[in-house]
Amino acid sequence: MKIGDYRIETIPDAEFKLDGGAMFGVVPRVLWERVCPPDKLNRIRLNTNCLFVETPTEKILIETGIGEKWTEKEIQIYGIFRTKPFAETLFEKTGYRTEDISIVVNTHLHFDHAGGNTKSETPAADGSLKKIAPQFPNARYFVSKSEFENAENPTERDRASYLSENWRPLQASGQLELKPDNYEVVKGLTMKTVRGHNQAMQTFRLESGGAVVFGFADLIPTRAHLPPAWIMSYDLFPTETLEAKKRLILQALVENWICHFYHDFELPLCQLIKKEGKVLARELFPK
Repeated sequence: MKIGDYRIETIPDAEFKLDGGAMFGVVPRVLWERVCPPDKLNRIRLNTNCLFVETPTEKILIETGIGEKWTEKEIQIYGIFRTKPFAETLFEKTGYRTEDISIVVNTHLHFDHAGGNTKSETPAADGSLKKIAPQFPNARYFVSKSEFENAENPTERDRASYLSENWRPLQASGQLELKPDNYEVVKGLTMKTVRGHNQAMQTFRLESGGAVVFGFADLIPTRAHLPPAWIMSYDLFPTETLEAKKRLILQALVENWICHFYHDFELPLCQLIKKEGKVLARELFPK
């Protein structure tokens, strides 16, 4: 898809599952199960929709998915399912290989957003992992300094979401670059910190040729989370999530943004409409 001077493509990494109650917080199951039917373990299906952005000079990947470093036990716990390695999907969708990516951007360092930053090069016979290396050997990796500090010093509440194997090998290789809370990746692509899900998660805005693509990251993980009060119990600052959602959804409606929902299983890119008082997502190219 062309957005002004840029080409964008969604690159799905893998499906995984999380507890539906945790994903919808105080919303009763009788409501959320209508839009996200759970499995027998009360888990709902989620995707990891990375975004590829090609500019005249850079090949950028926003988020890297859940990655492929998981043990069999962890695969069962999180219901991880993939049809092929990420590198193959990237090539099929873009024509480029992992070595061609020049910039990787993480909105935050939770394992389902940064898990594909690195890869295991030598799996041991007993299932353990030996050497962890960058997945994108020629890329500069961008993350905010504030989020990096959160990852290195997590709270008891979010410690399980941070796995240091997803960023410390990038420090060792000299590829990790720590950025301000708000910064420009390239002309037209900006990152902005929005407190709510955690202290330092960022959203992204790509603007070119009069069009805007806005990535909500985990502020609005799926279109099912469009109602302002439908907020994950994982969020550390839910009232701030609420206010940010209301403000940004209104802006998306007024300015006709293309919205990127990272965890949506069926509609990662869409536009918002208001119908009978409700905000709904619609396909970019309705049939």
